[in-house]
Amino acid sequence: MAGVSLVNVHKSYGDVRILNDVNLQIEDGEFVVFVGPSGCGKSTLLRTIAGLEDITSGNLSIGERVVNDVPPAERGIAMVFQSYALYPHMNLYDNMAFGLKLAKVPKDEIERAVRQAAKILHIEHLLDRKPKDLSGGQRQRVAIGRAIVRKPEVFLFDEPLSNLDAGLRVKMRYEFAKLHEDLKTTMIYVTHDQVEAMTLADKIVVLSAGKVEQVGSPLELYEHPVNLFVAGFIGSPKMNFINAEIVEAGSANALVRLATGETVRCLVDASTAKAGDKVTLGIRPEHFVPGGTDNAIQTTVTFVELLGGATHAYCGFPGVEDALTCEFDGRVRVHGGDALTLGIPAEATYLFDAEGKAYKRHAVSPGAQA
Repeated sequence: MAGVSLVNVHKSYGDVRILNDVNLQIEDGEFVVFVGPSGCGKSTLLRTIAGLEDITSGNLSIGERVVNDVPPAERGIAMVFQSYALYPHMNLYDNMAFGLKLAKVPKDEIERAVRQAAKILHIEHLLDRKPKDLSGGQRQRVAIGRAIVRKPEVFLFDEPLSNLDAGLRVKMRYEFAKLHEDLKTTMIYVTHDQVEAMTLADKIVVLSAGKVEQVGSPLELYEHPVNLFVAGFIGSPKMNFINAEIVEAGSANALVRLATGETVRCLVDASTAKAGDKVTLGIRPEHFVPGGTDNAIQTTVTFVELLGGATHAYCGFPGVEDALTCEFDGRVRVHGGDALTLGIPAEATYLFDAEGKAYKRHAVSPGAQA
């Protein structure tokens, strides 16, 4: 096993910069997930680690070895792609054994490696079948098995679940978590789905426009995003952002005025702010309190989604780009056109300056532990 280190890594195609000064330390045995919107550079970053893309400048190390000029086959990595890329004319055993046969590994070692990988992935009974006879989840397990038999120091996964239906994705998330627990190998996983990132990762790397915005544990990013981008990307449904203005600011809390004239107290360190500064108030949908009296705002429901265990209410409000999204317990009943009072717990608020940088919060969100 081995860790991965990237120091001042840049990647450009001509004058177009794809990765911008990436500095990242992935520890031996960690499960790290790269997330970000389409075009943010997460797959390119993964491909540079794999050696499928050359870096323009900087250093990339796997273990103690700088691998900038090392061919992919010699980097000690195994990669699983979005497409399964299985050989249709071979059965599963031969698909998993193919790379080892090319490397002229002894037959008994191949047999042992394939059988062990199949046992880990619960596909021992399928080894005589061909890919066309399998479900999407089973094919993905074969692709993973093909990587496992190589016994790599680092596993790389490029959106491996994106071709599966929603129910199977949930099941396969569990399988990936169990796989990491069993193998205890460094794993780097790319996805655009932040739910996958939150449930799988030891550490999340959030990227935007080729730049690392924040690195941390899932809860660290959820509770303490460093800027508007991370705050809006981590969490589902996404955080609400409301235009506001500082009325009072201090190291313990800040009072902000909304476009409606209503004021909201925030438990943040706003000692660098002053009255009149333009800011953005952040509140997660699940933290609104229907009928609450603390930090209360008045709004009108425009649309409701009844999801059984949860109710999503979308409300019109000045200073919000689309609508406020509120997530209530499924037993809460609201209807389009209803007037609604929403309480905003001061400890659940986020505040961002005019540049989008977060003010430091003094408290975690309600129900969470510091």
